[in-house]
Amino acid sequence: MRLNLEGKVFKPLSNSSNGEVSESTTFEYHQTGEIIFAYYSGGGILQGHLLGRMFADGHLEFSYHHLNDALEIMTGNCTTYPEVGSDGRIILHEKWQWTCRDFSKGESVLIEVRP
Repeated sequence: MRLNLEGKVFKPLSNSSNGEVSESTTFEYHQTGEIIFAYYSGGGILQGHLLGRMFADGHLEFSYHHLNDALEIMTGNCTTYPEVGSDGRIILHEKWQWTCRDFSKGESVLIEVRP
């Protein structure tokens, strides 16, 4: 399923304990063709960015980086599988890995926020 993420805002539903995203983090996605990018901040994250692409089957692959409240630069890679929930909101199922610190892996779920 290929969705358009332009202008969509997401909040986390869950995250692995080794992640830094919390329920206070907000993601604002943008999309131009198959190119996707987002800005994120909130909770322990001062400012973050992600950049990647959407594949023909609708899944996303991107790299991300952010500055946390300890002023550390954190980096990683992520593969995301979108779905549309029963209420019509987009849900992003993510499998990610840090490319810094301990290189650990994790999973998170984000849900679209509607105005």
